[in-house]
Amino acid sequence: MKVRAKELTDTQRIEILDTLYTAARTVKGRAAMKLFLRDLLTQSERIMLGRRIMIARKLLAGRSHRAIEKEMRVGKDTVWRVQRWLLDQLPGYEEVIKSLEIELEHRQKKYDDKFLYATSALYRLKKKYPLHFLLFPTPKLKK
Repeated sequence: MKVRAKELTDTQRIEILDTLYTAARTVKGRAAMKLFLRDLLTQSERIMLGRRIMIARKLLAGRSHRAIEKEMRVGKDTVWRVQRWLLDQLPGYEEVIKSLEIELEHRQKKYDDKFLYATSALYRLKKKYPLHFLLFPTPKLKK
């Protein structure tokens, strides 16, 4: 049975949200979190949340509202709501986006290392014998 948030008392709302936050905190690891969210949310809810996070990343990167609306095919209200969340209502939202950026940079660096390892003999030798190559620079990734 669906419960409307407006019909709940403050203590009920606090208890329900505390239960959700505690359950989310106990999940450890990316795979476990994927399973938790898959079981907890419908596919459309997961997509909706993911798109909001993508909009927040683009806003933090300095993209204009109109460019985001056009690229992601979302309404003005959605972009403005995410902007409002970033500015004042949810300070934790911005922290999550910043840590997401760090994680994505880490993944890109890992991918670049694997690419260099697979394509550069000098890079492999430097990884294997680092002290022998103190004076040689690491090969650069061509982009």
